[in-house]
Amino acid sequence: MSAALPELYRHQAITVKHLLANDRSMDTSDPGTGKTRSHLEAFAQRKAAGTAHKMLVLGTLSILETAWAADCANWTPQLTCAVVYSAKRAKQLPAALDADVIILNHDAVKWMVDGKGTLTAQGTQLAALCDVLCIDEFTAFKHRTSQRSKAAAAIRKYFPVRWSLSGTPNSNGVLDLWHPTFLIDDGDRLGKAFWGYRAQVCTPTPNHNVPGGNHVDWIEKEDAELIVADRLHDITVRHKLRECIDMPDNVAYTVTTDLPNKLMAQYREMQREAVLMLESGEGINAVHAGAKANKLLQICSGAVYDGPDHHVLDNSRTSLALDLACEAPQALIAFNWHHQRDALVAEATKRKLRFAVIDGSVPVARRVEIVNDFQASRVDYIFAHPQTAAHGLTLTKGTRTIWPSPTYNAEWFNQFNARIDRAGQTQRTETIMIAARGTREEEVYARLADKVQRMDNLLGIFAASTSMAA
Repeated sequence: MSAALPELYRHQAITVKHLLANDRSMDTSDPGTGKTRSHLEAFAQRKAAGTAHKMLVLGTLSILETAWAADCANWTPQLTCAVVYSAKRAKQLPAALDADVIILNHDAVKWMVDGKGTLTAQGTQLAALCDVLCIDEFTAFKHRTSQRSKAAAAIRKYFPVRWSLSGTPNSNGVLDLWHPTFLIDDGDRLGKAFWGYRAQVCTPTPNHNVPGGNHVDWIEKEDAELIVADRLHDITVRHKLRECIDMPDNVAYTVTTDLPNKLMAQYREMQREAVLMLESGEGINAVHAGAKANKLLQICSGAVYDGPDHHVLDNSRTSLALDLACEAPQALIAFNWHHQRDALVAEATKRKLRFAVIDGSVPVARRVEIVNDFQASRVDYIFAHPQTAAHGLTLTKGTRTIWPSPTYNAEWFNQFNARIDRAGQTQRTETIMIAARGTREEEVYARLADKVQRMDNLLGIFAASTSMAA
């Protein structure tokens, strides 16, 4: 006789109740709160009641097996599930059609429709069978003009029940929310046209620093979060990790260092070139300015890029990151560039550390092995690109997350930190950010903190609304 499954956490039961009552839902609960189990349980109850037949899940490539398939087996064993990878769909899809839960990666929507937005034969099969659409990490569809987003918009109407999940829904501001919300409610709450929504939540501000004289920045209004929260609260559920699960503390802090003299001299020279280019107005635009800023960050990290090639200038940052990692039994280190990955691998090999790498070049099956090895303490250190490893992976054996260099992307930052700071963690954890004094790195971390705060403002309203409704 099989052992009884652990009961849902109270906050998960609240989410299930919300999903049973709503055919349109956006779950913006913190990473690590167990959103996957809640949605599987809600679908299982709908299926048992005869109000749902099959669920189509769209998720990030890295978590199709480790999050959705694993959670289905662990928490809803009465359901069958199947993963279909885009490159293997001809072979995998026919058998998968018999499963209760069919799990695809985000880009699968592009082969479900043709160039005109009409369902293909494979898309027709899925749309005919599945009545629940569940979009995990819905920020993958925030850019309304991307092929992926257009394809998702084309298929949405075939699913009477639409749910979506993301713990970082507005990392760049409230404009990120328009298209993911449109996929769920057809524009009923934020409007059917992006331009109208933008005009309601943002103020156009001329930017005379951009050549041409016609550039406009859209700045969020002071009450933008309140406007959005008021319109979305009825379909939104939100739980804060530490308010619903007894968690050890996570402490975030910055380790400040000085660039070596030679490296600082090169940094200052690049900085002077950028200033002179800006002052002259010659050949400068937003793209060039961003490239110059990125080169300054690369120099701080110890290398400079010339197209696809790079020249290593200094490896002290790599050594510091590994020194900090080795102070913990197991740790996670982010890298933003190839040279950082290569330097970490070389130094870790020299030190004879047990490590693994996760980035876009690593096959999904290997990523699953790495996660399992880390959780079983067969691997002590993981070096990962935050875009690849930011979502869904559970790495709670680690106690330190280290950023050798900053990122502008608040979603990657929050999600990557949540790989170790999530349900199942039993130890105090640390998030360590490395920054060079007197450089742009300090400014980037400050901007990142502002983005995170703005994101938390809206999510805090959602959490309060959910608490009152419970």
